[in-house]
Amino acid sequence: MNAALFKVIASQVAVHATMAGVRLAAPLLALKQGYSASAVGVLLALFALTQVFLALPAGRFADRHGLRRPFFIGMLMASTGCAAAMLLPTFAVLCFAALCTGGGAGIVVIAVQRHAGRATHDPAQLKKVFSWLAIGPAIANFIGPFFTGLLIDHATFGESPLSGYRVAFGLLALSPVCAWLWVRQTRETPPAPRQPQPDGQRAWDLLNDPAFRTILIVNWLQSASWDVHTFVLPLLGHERGMSASVIGTLLGLFAVAATAVRLLMPLIADRLREGAVIAVAMAATACLFVIYPFTQGALTMGICSVLLGFSLGSVQPMVMSMLHQITPPHRQGEALGLRLMVINASSVAMPMLFGAAGGVIGISALFWSVGVGVSCGIRAAWGIGLRAPEAEKKAAELPP
Repeated sequence: MNAALFKVIASQVAVHATMAGVRLAAPLLALKQGYSASAVGVLLALFALTQVFLALPAGRFADRHGLRRPFFIGMLMASTGCAAAMLLPTFAVLCFAALCTGGGAGIVVIAVQRHAGRATHDPAQLKKVFSWLAIGPAIANFIGPFFTGLLIDHATFGESPLSGYRVAFGLLALSPVCAWLWVRQTRETPPAPRQPQPDGQRAWDLLNDPAFRTILIVNWLQSASWDVHTFVLPLLGHERGMSASVIGTLLGLFAVAATAVRLLMPLIADRLREGAVIAVAMAATACLFVIYPFTQGALTMGICSVLLGFSLGSVQPMVMSMLHQITPPHRQGEALGLRLMVINASSVAMPMLFGAAGGVIGISALFWSVGVGVSCGIRAAWGIGLRAPEAEKKAAELPP
């Protein structure tokens, strides 16, 4: 990975860390001010909600303008939300900050993913680049909450109980600005040749491509599996009588395993076929979801969490690599926006669905149901890579 691409990825980490820090600070401040758990749930949903509506316009904007202009808009949104929360830390403003930082981070990630894909042409290099890109959010999700928590607890002054929060929001507002100063001189990739657009063409026309549909479904199944594990594991641990620290450790093991496999993948990317990796990962995920409810102790649940982290963590770099290979160059931003919209809509809706389903059919049956759903996509995932050469030949235009 060259220095220019490293700077772009590091800048995206800085913006994502801002969102992750606000995602910790805003709910804590809302609880401190006496708001209910349901109000906090609404607040957390707003981080993904903005991306549902902005993802497609952001993708089209990136297709037209490249990296720097979308990055600037995302930076401005994230910094504005943090600054507003620093100046007026009320619940309404915290909701505004959640919308701004979530939307800003979404715009930046689409611009960065498109730029990275356009800067790399070899399929093996694509897998390496998107493996590094996939590590970025994991790093950001650690450093953002970690340093925000330290600031909230220790950067206090005067008698105000909110001083630590104000300092945290203020410094979080500076992080996207620093990222922009680092990335603003980045050289844009050559613009993709524009193709004649049929009248009435919409982003959903991308779904006419069977390979694109398959990738989107596979990515959604992976995201839903990630969400169900994150949502249901605390419930399962509580049902087993485990303490909060043990449950937190199990979730931590899952995150560490997902990061570790993404660190490993760039080293062996030349030997990997995307469809095979995704299919094996989905088969492993389905088996682990069947086994998970039968585990009773922390040790066996920890082993399952680590293995699940390995399997789910390996999917996204392969999905992103294939997405750039089969999507027309002049519509790659639009395709990334459509993908992000679907994933975030799922992240908003799935926890509510999981909660309702878990209350009706039970936690174990919920695991098994998701496992069966994932297993249904294994065959389609296996064939993704086999269809890549055909998709690359027609990458300049979609089928009618």
